[in-house]
Amino acid sequence: MSETTPLTGKLLIAMPAMGDPRFARSVVFLCAHSEEGAMGLILNKPTDDITLADLFEQLSIEAGPQARRMKVHFGGPVETGRGFVLHGPDYASDRSTLHVDANFGMTATLDILEELARGKGPEQALMALGYAGWGPGQLEAELAENAWLTTEATPELVFAADDGGKWQAALGTLGIDALMLSGSGGRA
Repeated sequence: MSETTPLTGKLLIAMPAMGDPRFARSVVFLCAHSEEGAMGLILNKPTDDITLADLFEQLSIEAGPQARRMKVHFGGPVETGRGFVLHGPDYASDRSTLHVDANFGMTATLDILEELARGKGPEQALMALGYAGWGPGQLEAELAENAWLTTEATPELVFAADDGGKWQAALGTLGIDALMLSGSGGRA
């Protein structure tokens, strides 16, 4: 992607009237945003049927006794068979890591999974299958339609174990109580 915008590294918080059920009450970390479009990972929708151990097995990665145990998340509806690991700045792949900002990196190569299978890799990480993608101008249009709120991403919120509480916690960073949100937008 070309030059990034101030939304790269931010969180999108789905508004209650979100029409797409895949994004209902979702919190999305924006890995990249430019005039060419945007790419992000949904942070708060763990899968019920896939574990990290399953992924190791499917990819013929031998997991040692120290293998990391972590949830696998539905990262979005695009390329759902592809894995992405959002992580802190303490890890960089020899092959390819997108350095989002000072607090976050994203790696989508097998070497990070091999590290996790050995109990190594980044201290904080979130595994996602698939991603959320927007074409040129699409995210800006959704923001103008009040489909999303934006807020700062913090490691505490992004990597929190309580997936069910991330949406409300993200709203809380803006001083918003979810009960006060309207399902419809307007203009003053």
